[in-house]
Amino acid sequence: MTARTPLLLSVALLTALLAACSTPGTRVILLPQADGRPSAVVVRAKDGEEILTSPYQRATAAAGALGAPRVDQADPAKVQAENKVLFDLAPPAFLRYTIYFDAGGTVLTPASEPVLAEALGAALSRGGGDIVVTGHTDTTGTGPANDALSQRRAQQVREMFVERAFPANRIEAVGRGERDLAVPIADDVDEARNRRVTIEVR
Repeated sequence: MTARTPLLLSVALLTALLAACSTPGTRVILLPQADGRPSAVVVRAKDGEEILTSPYQRATAAAGALGAPRVDQADPAKVQAENKVLFDLAPPAFLRYTIYFDAGGTVLTPASEPVLAEALGAALSRGGGDIVVTGHTDTTGTGPANDALSQRRAQQVREMFVERAFPANRIEAVGRGERDLAVPIADDVDEARNRRVTIEVR
């Protein structure tokens, strides 16, 4: 039996898949994403397949059995109790912070300063952790100009982390321009909630 993942799965799910391989037959349990995003996995047997889409859905196929895997719902508390070692080994969930900028530039809003400090503290507390910094803009200006501005915002935040002694080789900074708007708006609209940088502490 093989499994392929059309969406990103949690690390805990991957460990559950590995654990299942050591038992007669195969059992796959889809665990919830730490950030609540939906996920799915296709579980394929010799004579059929099933798609798990809900947290704690379980697909089971006995060794040598014919047909598609049998699907039912596992008890979350029981799954966690029976696999405590695996759950304990799972890395901590990603932390996500959002800071905002004044219009047209790379000046942080005053309210964003403490959020930046909190993100730095969280990053420094995770030995070996990484940071992904993603810059965004509103829809005023041209697409190429917004791409460049979002990159400058992300790069500035990266430099702030480096200045505060976070290792430079563990920070990735990217710009998304006016793509991935936090608040959907028409073209050429000034929207403060879209002028942002997201900081993902991994």
